[in-house]
Amino acid sequence: MERVRDVSELPKAHLHLHFTGSMRSTTLLELADKYGVRLPDALTSGEPPKLRATDERGWFRFQRLYDAARSCLREPEDIQRLVREAAEEDIKDGSGWLEIQVDPTSYAPRLGGLIPALEVILDAVDSAVRDTGLGMRVLVAANRMKHPLDARTLARLAVRYADRGIVGFGLSNDERRGMARDFDRAFAIAREGGLLAAPHGGELTGPASVRDCLDDLHASRIGHGVRAAEDPRLLKRLADRGVTCEVCPASNVALGVYEKAADVPLRTLFEAGVPMALGADDPLLFGSRLAAQYEIARRHHSFTDAELAELARQSIRASAAPEDMRAKLLSGVDDWLTS
Repeated sequence: MERVRDVSELPKAHLHLHFTGSMRSTTLLELADKYGVRLPDALTSGEPPKLRATDERGWFRFQRLYDAARSCLREPEDIQRLVREAAEEDIKDGSGWLEIQVDPTSYAPRLGGLIPALEVILDAVDSAVRDTGLGMRVLVAANRMKHPLDARTLARLAVRYADRGIVGFGLSNDERRGMARDFDRAFAIAREGGLLAAPHGGELTGPASVRDCLDDLHASRIGHGVRAAEDPRLLKRLADRGVTCEVCPASNVALGVYEKAADVPLRTLFEAGVPMALGADDPLLFGSRLAAQYEIARRHHSFTDAELAELARQSIRASAAPEDMRAKLLSGVDDWLTS
């Protein structure tokens, strides 16, 4: 009988992790106590909250919980702690490279403005890299619920700070609101500044939102993208272009995109040749981190160790990691598979 290898020891890159959502639940409780914040019961029970975001009311509840958690991040030391702990958790799960996603406008009111907030975040990433040894960079994400001019401001700021560790530009929040084409200029600014384009799409709405990300935003990666499985022609297009889907299985189930883990179309995308980078999305709210996503692929989709290794390679290739880091991680994947 073939030995089952530990997926937490498989070198990999983590390309879909949101900032506040990366927080440890114990840290959230401590910060809430520190600032006298009364959290919703769903964030204090010790169990992941019951969520279903396939209707607008459910998405609003998800956002309300996220906003409550974010309100506990008030000082630079809170940001430092969150980033360091996110790095520590990733290392435990075998990640050698993390691209953490953040909209700095959400933190600006408590951190002295947009630019100071971004600098606090980038300083925290620098410190975490030094303290933990994890390769780590930032993807700045605009909010599609806000005006496209806000996204352009963020894109210009992201380009301005590219030499401080910003590698990409994204678009998050409810994809049922705001059309991708409204943000085309922001993404053009980001791409012209050398940043990779990684908008969310194909999660709460169908294949059309993935096509919009490709056609209007010229995405090189798609946040989620799983609904592309409903359109064979779109799958072929993603595969032919080598566009990576940042698939977050536990998140998809928690938010009601799919009823159970076995329904997430990992095997469909994989066999169509669509590159994937498994991600944890928001561990604070969904209750599982990076290695658990690989366990879902193994347990519910019968991925072999060789196939899990290929998923890890795909995540590394899709990352913005420098070539020497990619080579090191890819060599580590080969070592894991032959051990």
